[in-house]
Amino acid sequence: MKLKYQISDIRPYINWLYFFHTWGMNGKPTEEKEKLRVDAETMLNEWEGKYHTHAVFELFDANSDGDDLLIGEVRLPLLRQQRVRENGAPNLCLADFIRPVSSGIKDRVGAFATTVDAAMETDYKSDDYLQMMAKVLAERLAEGTAEKMHEEVRKTYWGYAPDEQLTPEDLHHERYQGIRPAIGYPSLPDTSVNFILNQLIGMSSIGIHLTQTGMMQPHASVSGLMFSHPQSKYFDLGTIGEDQLADYASRRGVPLNLMRCFIHS
Repeated sequence: MKLKYQISDIRPYINWLYFFHTWGMNGKPTEEKEKLRVDAETMLNEWEGKYHTHAVFELFDANSDGDDLLIGEVRLPLLRQQRVRENGAPNLCLADFIRPVSSGIKDRVGAFATTVDAAMETDYKSDDYLQMMAKVLAERLAEGTAEKMHEEVRKTYWGYAPDEQLTPEDLHHERYQGIRPAIGYPSLPDTSVNFILNQLIGMSSIGIHLTQTGMMQPHASVSGLMFSHPQSKYFDLGTIGEDQLADYASRRGVPLNLMRCFIHS
């Protein structure tokens, strides 16, 4: 499923906290933030009708097999937390949020990618400030597109939360059912997983191209998985030990030294 959005569709989903954080504005006077916000809103106004954001996603039958996800004919090995957790809490793996294959019951998982028109990142090369502004806004729009797409998936396309009524603030605080862990983030630090997602959903259909290490271009792009389990939650893997990395590389069928190039922990 491919989706195309106007800038105005995504503006309510922009997380301005991270916008200011990128600019190093934490603790800065309110006046400086207001000036930056005005410049950003002006650029967004100029982009309306000129640029768009894009999403592609698919929903698949899936099961877990140990720490692996079985998505159709694709096996996707995952990593598990290794550090000792407080109060005897279990060490988590994303595969925990999908029914095991031994249950004999099919579960579902989603895969997605979002991006922006590439020109957002290239049209302001003659002005350092405007170029920085465009890149930061493009990143926020890609994240906002993931937020809006995920909302539509929950309420309509997957439909497991049809009556959800959340504000943008609720969404930014992750008060929805399910999760959408992104590639390169704490629970999915392996950028080479993008090669597998590309096989599943065809990222190139919305203009995303992958580098040799699985990084996405345009840079303002987001990809990941979607889980609906009511108890699913975001988590940090923490330090990945050498033994775990070797096991993971073996399950992925990737040489250990090459796998080191993909892991961002």
